[in-house]
Amino acid sequence: MKLNVKNTFFVGLVFLSISMFWQVYDSIVSKILAGTFGLDNAVRGIVMALDNIVALFMLPLFGMLSDKSKKCRFGRRTPYIAVGTVLSALTFIAVGVSADSGSLVAFMITLCFTLIFMSVYRSPAVALMPDVTVKPLRSKANAVINLMGALGGLISLGLIAVMVKEESRYLPLFAVVAGLMLVFLVLFLLLVKEPKLNALREEDERRFNIVDDGTDENEGTEKLGKAKTKSMIFLLASVFLWFMAYNAVTSSFSVYAQEVWGIKDGSFSLPLMVAQVAAIAMFIPVGLIASRIGRKKTILIGVAVMFVAFFAAFFVGSNLFGIKIDLSEGSVFADPMFYVMAVFFAMCGVGWATINVNSYPMVVEMSKGSTVGKFTGYYYTASMAGQIATPFLSGLLMDAVGMESLFMYSAVFMLLAFATMFFVTHGDSKPLPKKSKLESFDAD
Repeated sequence: MKLNVKNTFFVGLVFLSISMFWQVYDSIVSKILAGTFGLDNAVRGIVMALDNIVALFMLPLFGMLSDKSKKCRFGRRTPYIAVGTVLSALTFIAVGVSADSGSLVAFMITLCFTLIFMSVYRSPAVALMPDVTVKPLRSKANAVINLMGALGGLISLGLIAVMVKEESRYLPLFAVVAGLMLVFLVLFLLLVKEPKLNALREEDERRFNIVDDGTDENEGTEKLGKAKTKSMIFLLASVFLWFMAYNAVTSSFSVYAQEVWGIKDGSFSLPLMVAQVAAIAMFIPVGLIASRIGRKKTILIGVAVMFVAFFAAFFVGSNLFGIKIDLSEGSVFADPMFYVMAVFFAMCGVGWATINVNSYPMVVEMSKGSTVGKFTGYYYTASMAGQIATPFLSGLLMDAVGMESLFMYSAVFMLLAFATMFFVTHGDSKPLPKKSKLESFDAD
């Protein structure tokens, strides 16, 4: 059985643009709050959690709304994607204008509108992949989608490295990213015909007897059984915990790199680029690995790799144990310790790819056909809850004991995620049919 990689690639264009936005948001907004507006770590953490607070309520809402939307000529998800992307791109430019003006009030107002508009289409965008992909192929399809997201993040990190200097305006970066979001939206609308892809999936399910339970909308109200509910709770708890770990680093690293390592320009993006490149290299292989050994085992491997990376980064990169990293002068490439830290960031990229490719498919594997959007909302609610709590909690810790504690904080939460993941017993991929004619489902 093979995946139509071309169609999945086109579906992933919107996820690429979403990831471009969030990479700039995580990397630059934190830097603006600390540098331009002088906020301390705890207050900065509260502001950085706003996107997740908005998303906590709006993602399940718009996931369910798109589930219940009538199938118009553009499909159920596409209208949300189009409107949300346009509004987000326009207000994102306004965020750049307000940042350069030095007005905290204007910055917060435009930022809040941008976050609201992003929440309009994130669940519909993510739900589109399982809408158009048969269940046995969803881990592989999610690998392609995550690959597209990593490419989007890599594009933004490259732009940051080139465009952000010690003393520079932020509007050009925000405007370029917003423009690229609109370009990728146009490509998506031209190349993805949602109703046609839905029809192809339904046809293949009938032809090859691949049952997606509950494709009748009236069946979507059936509750999960007790065992599945327990698995879902532990899976969502794991999602919450590993986002507590990961988002602490992504939301604070630009400030950490400046205060601990002395990096004042966009060079802080280079270790993050290493992580993205490593993730890109692994997205497809981990999808294949999961199809052989199962999603749960693959995720546990990824969590273990990230724990080791964070734990090692704390001892090597925190300047607390006799190892000094000072990148304040000259090129970061001149310091051998930069390459040591790059290895740890590469491990983070590998681990995060391993987790991301398989965790979302585990959630929707337990859904009915008519409730994919709702279960997508559950997944994002868990991830957003972690991302709401962690900027503030990690900020409090760093204010109390120093920025150097960042990586140890993340290592602890990765260890907790490893423990909760052991109790998940549902959501793994089902065996693929042995002599399936779906081999012809490959890309052209």
